[in-house]
Amino acid sequence: MKFDSVLPVIGEFGRYQKRVYILLCLPAISCALHKLAWVFLGAKVDHRCKLPIESVDAVFNELPSGYLFNESFPWDGQREMWSQCLRFDNTTGATISCGGEYVYDKRKYESSTFIDFNLVCEERKMMHSHAQALFMAGILLGSIGFGDLSDRFGRRPVFFLSLVLQVVFGILAGLAPEYFTFVIARMVVGASTSGIFLVGFVIAMEMVGPTKRMVAGVVCQYFFTAGYFITAIFAYFIRDWRMLQIALSLPGLVFLSYYWFFPESIRWLLARGRKEEAVEILRKVAKENKVTIPEEMYEGLCSEESSKAGTNILQVFRYPRLGLRAVNIFFSWFVNSGVYYGLSLNTSNLGGNDYLNFAISGAVEIPAYAFLLFSLNRLGRKAVLCGCMLAGGFAMSACAFIPDDSTWLLITLSMIGKCCITASYGVIYILTAENFPTVVRNSGVGTSSMFARVGGILSYYVLDLKDIWKPLPLLIFGGLSGIAGFLALLIPETLNRRLPETLEDGEAFGTSAYDKRRTSLNEFDGSGEPNSQNQNIEFENNHVKNHKLPNS
Repeated sequence: MKFDSVLPVIGEFGRYQKRVYILLCLPAISCALHKLAWVFLGAKVDHRCKLPIESVDAVFNELPSGYLFNESFPWDGQREMWSQCLRFDNTTGATISCGGEYVYDKRKYESSTFIDFNLVCEERKMMHSHAQALFMAGILLGSIGFGDLSDRFGRRPVFFLSLVLQVVFGILAGLAPEYFTFVIARMVVGASTSGIFLVGFVIAMEMVGPTKRMVAGVVCQYFFTAGYFITAIFAYFIRDWRMLQIALSLPGLVFLSYYWFFPESIRWLLARGRKEEAVEILRKVAKENKVTIPEEMYEGLCSEESSKAGTNILQVFRYPRLGLRAVNIFFSWFVNSGVYYGLSLNTSNLGGNDYLNFAISGAVEIPAYAFLLFSLNRLGRKAVLCGCMLAGGFAMSACAFIPDDSTWLLITLSMIGKCCITASYGVIYILTAENFPTVVRNSGVGTSSMFARVGGILSYYVLDLKDIWKPLPLLIFGGLSGIAGFLALLIPETLNRRLPETLEDGEAFGTSAYDKRRTSLNEFDGSGEPNSQNQNIEFENNHVKNHKLPNS
């Protein structure tokens, strides 16, 4: 007897599950603080060359007596302002670089890594983008490394190891004396978010019954959204980036208290043959839920190891339809992740109040996830994915045609795009997992997640294109969303469909031949409808450990 046979007895979402679920979703807020904080930690400000006569406390919009801007700096026609990286030589009048000395406009941001590490002009400009890209690379490495460690040594120790790393290296990043220490520390923090968010989510979700998992998975995203508002509040009141980085890291100390009541994964214990420990936890669950589990159920518990052998993901490319579908899905993940993080980090480039823009960017996720709860089992996965990506792509592309003085119209369209891409990012996992055959479902979702991380890494480099033309990043995001939305029309719908099990099933999935084959196998219940409930339950149970959340 497997663990899933016990769930109906202890309750699909009883008191114990609710308590553990809420407690393990709370760390998502801490992860969100670190993932989103770059908007303020790396805030860009206007700058100019420091003149030889000026002191270290020179003011950006003021020059020493007798000096004029048109005599000190060449005009930058592209940006329509005085050059930020060049000045005139006082002796020869030739145009020269700033020599690594700058004066920053500190009226909006008093401090940021952009200012302290001089991440400006051609020689160091790309280092600003590299910092966030390496943080996203850390998330990728963390999802691979901590996922493997949690399978080997258990979910619980990896969760606490990740917490310790996040707190220690988060504080170290705030104390970093120079750029490279800061970047390495932040990269470790990025990796730790994977260990905390994914491992904690796995333990919370595996205790939830199959019929409650979709709602529980979506609701968990609201905790990440709460991180938006907390980050904005912290950044508004803490204007020094070092103190802000440390303040964002300290909440992790609270979650270390979980050590005294944080349970190990029952499924992992059973898979490792540690049945006595699993039964002990189950007894606690039954006691808190006020139910009685027959002793024969405890005695009949067996390993959670799957009886089906896995297949290499590369095998899907031996089948033309399935291979093209996989490429389509990988591209959709790449676009969803890149656009999501691009829009999240672009709030300071929209004009208006940066803190308000950032908070609105988080607020639009609330209706996005509510829409998913309402629509996924009514409209279907494909309709929601395509509709959201096309609508979001149109809104973002329209930003290119908004006049510079229509700030709120630009913000509105950008936030509509953010709302749509949040919803599409939420549904792409479900559609992906249901399209890949059982034998490659784990590796299919894992490979898709890797493409998502690549999209996140590249997103900040796309934002740098605003120096060429301000609306260009939004136009690129909109164009990619539109293309991915149209291509998603080629992905088969999975709602109320029998899921593919073999690679041959995957090749035929979405065709009339597949439906005829399933019918011929006599897979109908007494009502005459496909008996896919048991298969869907098995699918959710087998793959909850690889559930890559949109924000993970």
